[in-house]
Amino acid sequence: MEIINKHIMQEYLALKINYCRKQLERLPEIKLQTHNKNSDSKDVILVYGHRYRANSTNGKRYAKLLQYKETLQRKLEYYESVWNCKYKDIPFPECEPHRVIRTLLSANGTRIVMNKEFFDSLKNDANTKYPKPTSYPFNGIYYRSAAEREIAIFYTETGIQFKYEPEMTIMGVPGFIYPDFVIYIPELDNCKIHEHLGMKDSSRYLQITCTKYHNYTNAGLVPELDVIFTHDIEEIPFDVRALSSKLNTSIYTTMIGTKQPINTQQTGS
Repeated sequence: MEIINKHIMQEYLALKINYCRKQLERLPEIKLQTHNKNSDSKDVILVYGHRYRANSTNGKRYAKLLQYKETLQRKLEYYESVWNCKYKDIPFPECEPHRVIRTLLSANGTRIVMNKEFFDSLKNDANTKYPKPTSYPFNGIYYRSAAEREIAIFYTETGIQFKYEPEMTIMGVPGFIYPDFVIYIPELDNCKIHEHLGMKDSSRYLQITCTKYHNYTNAGLVPELDVIFTHDIEEIPFDVRALSSKLNTSIYTTMIGTKQPINTQQTGS
């Protein structure tokens, strides 16, 4: 179970709670029973009173669904306990899960929906153009700075799926680009790009920032909505609490600006 109370994002936590509730409402009533007869035990899956042998095709399908349901229930209980601990005196916000349609323009002009299919197509840790130091390892990946490693830990602890330096193309940029992070928000079926700018030279930092802003906006992406920027400069060092705030704002703004409710069953959150 992810640890989400280190830097809690209020609206995103409410969105997670509502997502789990709605997914559980859509799932059928499933039970697992074990029948013992003559020293022989057999597992049976009950779905609305119908019996399926656990080793049958339907039985295996419903057993997998039961496992998913139990995972959702555990997550919901955990999220609600965190909410009651941190926000019990605050009115619960109306954060409804939505399927968000946000697109980017690829190098050939194709408009690509930034959803789970897009996320799954990205290869993790794909940037081999520049060697990385071995000073900042986490979960089998070497990161380029202490701040990027801290970001990876933050996403892991908050249960947010991410890919580090995946390979992709966008309109107006020749060849491949490797954004620092691409994250996936299942509650909105939406991906966001996260660029961490760790330049200590402020003038160079501003130049790179302007270039990346231009490239992403030229590809149809909106800064701080589709693309999150964090930085680490001498005047303003990186603080993961700033990322938490930016991410919460981006998710909340995306959520309230769309009207496509998730109405098909998901297989994970």
